[in-house]
Amino acid sequence: MEKVFITGASRGIGFETAVQFAKNGYKVFALWHNAPENLENVSELDITAVQGDVSSLASMQNVHGIIGDVDILINNAAISHFGLVTDLTESEWDNTMNVNLKSVFNTAKVFLPGMINKKQGKIINISSIFGVVGGSCEVAYSTAKAGMIGFTKALAKEVGPSGIQVNCIAPGVIATEMNKRLSSEDLAALADETPLGRIGTPEEVARLALYLADDTFITGETINIGGGFML
Repeated sequence: MEKVFITGASRGIGFETAVQFAKNGYKVFALWHNAPENLENVSELDITAVQGDVSSLASMQNVHGIIGDVDILINNAAISHFGLVTDLTESEWDNTMNVNLKSVFNTAKVFLPGMINKKQGKIINISSIFGVVGGSCEVAYSTAKAGMIGFTKALAKEVGPSGIQVNCIAPGVIATEMNKRLSSEDLAALADETPLGRIGTPEEVARLALYLADDTFITGETINIGGGFML
């Protein structure tokens, strides 16, 4: 049974990804930071909740000591900050970079050696459409997500000879906790701006991650999944 480690898995896209992978026969290790939330109610699935802080290399090393090497690493943990860049504090910028971007270095640093030793493995990074096109009033978030795309492309070239695939998923507007700050009117407007005419679901993103986990020849790619939003 293949092992998958998913960060930011207590809710939203990460939680749904954990559920879908478990339903498809994977041994899932689901990382939570502040609260396990939905992970407390999945006893019927093969999901092990693990506490940790993706922004800390020491914390990820501790997690590795608990769960061991994995076959698939899914970097989903993220935070957002909405506001003008002139109002953004240094600590808010640093925190956004640490959670959204430094985290992918931390997890790769810890879990890549095992993949390299086995000459196989998959890394799937969950970026954002704003990492592709940028988002006004989300400069820090957009910058970190764009950095994740660059990280994906470079790492794919570095570890390809070791049989490891590294890809990126860039969701558009998805019905998650992160978008709950938006009013129903805002969400309706975003749906109208989406060629397919609706907001996406976490399950749709999870199914794309499952596809990449099963694929054997895609690497270094960023796949947009947003119903055509902003493309």
